[in-house]
Amino acid sequence: MLRSTDPSASFDTAPRPDPRPGEPHSYPVRTEEDLLAARHAVRAATLALGFGIVDQTRIVTAASELVRNAYIHGGGGTLTLTLLERPGARGLRLVISDDGPGIHDVQQALTDGYTTGAGLGHGLGGARQLMDDFGIDSAPGRGTTVTATRWTTP
Repeated sequence: MLRSTDPSASFDTAPRPDPRPGEPHSYPVRTEEDLLAARHAVRAATLALGFGIVDQTRIVTAASELVRNAYIHGGGGTLTLTLLERPGARGLRLVISDDGPGIHDVQQALTDGYTTGAGLGHGLGGARQLMDDFGIDSAPGRGTTVTATRWTTP
């Protein structure tokens, strides 16, 4: 891992998840700074699990989209990371939850180009394409929880 020798550099200041599988680590998503901290925590987890650079980029990109959605559309939320192991593979599970207004039509929200804001509409659908497993639990008035997992072989 690259570390800055400049104490004012903030790219390496996020808390690091413990590399032991099965123990969830949660991060608040309430401010712009939390978005950056979440991104760094996800990157550190991908490194701890030995993901290659392409998979690291996929996972960090998906996580960034999902936590930004929780922040913008859900009024903030929580990112929970869990390092996983199964025979012949390791994985990273992301769970992003918020107590926002929920998604009225999940299938429509997953459609490429669909947006309720000023974005390009690639967030949810794009995140789904970047991960191996992807699920959304949402309904109007009860918030949204997105669970996404990516696997790698050791």
